[in-house]
Amino acid sequence: MILVTRINGAVFALNPDLVERVECTPDTVVTLVDGTKYIIAESVPEFIDSVRHYRASLIAQASRLEPEPAARSSYGSADDEFDAKVLPLHRKER
Repeated sequence: MILVTRINGAVFALNPDLVERVECTPDTVVTLVDGTKYIIAESVPEFIDSVRHYRASLIAQASRLEPEPAARSSYGSADDEFDAKVLPLHRKER
């Protein structure tokens, strides 16, 4: 979520994944995918920078996460166990 400011000074959090477009008319109008519109105090470039920073922080946080070690089974490696659960998408022709 990013923080944006309404024209009256109220700050609220907005999910940038729901933004369809941002226009300068001359106020900055944010239109969500469901048609909801918000007029905000930030300029279009400031809004875009906030979205870029938000998305970059998500990528940075995800890259810091360590993958959990795979569980071992008595039948072999975790990969062998995973392969045993995979079903073919197509039947083999006879």
